[in-house]
Amino acid sequence: MTKSGREIIFEAFNLMGTAWSAAQLAGCDAKTVARYVAVREAGGNPLARAVRPRLIDGFMDKVEELVDRSKGKIRADAVHRKLVAMGYRGSERSTRRAVAGVKEAWQAGRRRRYRPWVPEPGMWLQWDWGGGPLIGGRRTQLFCAWLA
Repeated sequence: MTKSGREIIFEAFNLMGTAWSAAQLAGCDAKTVARYVAVREAGGNPLARAVRPRLIDGFMDKVEELVDRSKGKIRADAVHRKLVAMGYRGSERSTRRAVAGVKEAWQAGRRRRYRPWVPEPGMWLQWDWGGGPLIGGRRTQLFCAWLA
C-alpha cells in the first residue's frame, strides 16, 4: 500500500523531530512540514481538505427548487439564466457542476431499489384453477393451491 505525501511528512517528522530534517527526508519544504505539524498539534485533522465557499452557495436553495419543480429535467443553462437574473456572478461551468450535483442527489432520493421477493413461510398462498377431465359426462374443475 502506498502512502500519501502527508503521511510521509508525518512519519519523517516523528522520526527526525525537526521540520527542517523532516523536509530533507520527505523531499518537501520545511514550511510545509511545520504547517502540517502545527495543524496536527492544534487538534485538527491535517489530512482533511478545507472547504472553500463558492459563489453559488447563496443560490443553492433556488437551484434545488428548480430541479425539484422540474422533476430533475431542467438543463443547467436554463438554471444559469435564472440565477444571473437574480444577481449570480459566477460562471456557467460552476452552475453546471452545481446542477449536476443537485440532480444526482434528487435522483438518488427517488431511485427504485431492487428488492428480491422472499416469501415468509405461511404468509402467501398461490392458487390456480382450470378445466379438468370429463368424468361420467360431466365437466370438472381442477383447483390447485400451495402455501409458499
